[in-house]
Amino acid sequence: KYLKKLHNKFNSWTLAAAAYNRGDSGLQKEMNAQQATNYYDLNLNQETARYVFRIVALKKILSNQEKFGFHIDYKYPPLDNVIKLAIEESNINLATFAKENGISYRTLKQYNPWLKGGSLTNSSKRKYLIDLPKN
Repeated sequence: KYLKKLHNKFNSWTLAAAAYNRGDSGLQKEMNAQQATNYYDLNLNQETARYVFRIVALKKILSNQEKFGFHIDYKYPPLDNVIKLAIEESNINLATFAKENGISYRTLKQYNPWLKGGSLTNSSKRKYLIDLPKN
């Protein structure tokens, strides 16, 4: 939705991608200062200048995975093969938690993509539900 909004504002997918990286007001400021209306005429910081080309490269690779030697498996764990484990501890090392529950750290992360980092800090003793494979 945000990219479409930027495309409507700038009337260009390349400018929309640059604005996504730089921020729309930051990009507009550069366009005004440089009196440019085209992404390819702008002199942008290194990160934003390369961002569009990286997006195009990624699109090309994802559209032709086999050609570029990638074999990406998009399969997600089956939702009917999950048990939910309630956790209320204050600080959990996720690698240790995974091992204690007979799964790998990677499997834990695949079933729970919302878990960020290597630990779960829960100072408020909130109840979290962690998905684990049934088997």
